[in-house]
Amino acid sequence: MPLALRHSPPAVLAAFLSAVGVVLAGIVALTPVEVGPISLQMVHHIGLMNVAAPLLAVALTPALASLAFPPLSLWLFGGAQMALLWTNHAPPVARAISQQPGLQLGATLALAAVAFLFWSAVLSASRERRWGAIAGLLVTGKLACLLGGLLIFATRDLYGLPGFAFAFCTAGPSTLEDQQLAGLLMITACPLSYVTAAVVLAAAALEDAAAPVRHG
Repeated sequence: MPLALRHSPPAVLAAFLSAVGVVLAGIVALTPVEVGPISLQMVHHIGLMNVAAPLLAVALTPALASLAFPPLSLWLFGGAQMALLWTNHAPPVARAISQQPGLQLGATLALAAVAFLFWSAVLSASRERRWGAIAGLLVTGKLACLLGGLLIFATRDLYGLPGFAFAFCTAGPSTLEDQQLAGLLMITACPLSYVTAAVVLAAAALEDAAAPVRHG
């Protein structure tokens, strides 16, 4: 592990490890398969929410150090992140924007922006608010996994999409297998991202709590 990361705050390490885990899992999972429009859209969303957003927040940690996020901001950003994720994957919305590149790009960028704010709030959480950040990560992960489970266990193709007009979503048409792959990707990314970050933060919080006992 690089020296800079070893001496970084636990939240920075948590965000970094969660992003790396998602990238490695994505390489393994996607190499042997052909993605369709729904799973390709899910790849974009996971890449933005669980890789780009935490890594950008890590890169901007020095600048974020001077910001004081209100205590409820993490829950606000986490809720907005999940609301946008679910909205983007709601079949009526997906069908409505599938042939509108501008709308799809706008929805994707909005999701990326609120994901960055969520991870920034996680990184800025003080020691006293660390357990709140852990709870926010776990609740966010649960809601994301629920979406993945719904896509996996649906008995039919909920979307019926010919494809997406946006240049990075040209695969199509959608199928039940495509939809199930999208769900599997999400339900894999959840524990590798939010849960990994929560575990790292929880370990740091327990170590802080044990420190007075060791030195007492």
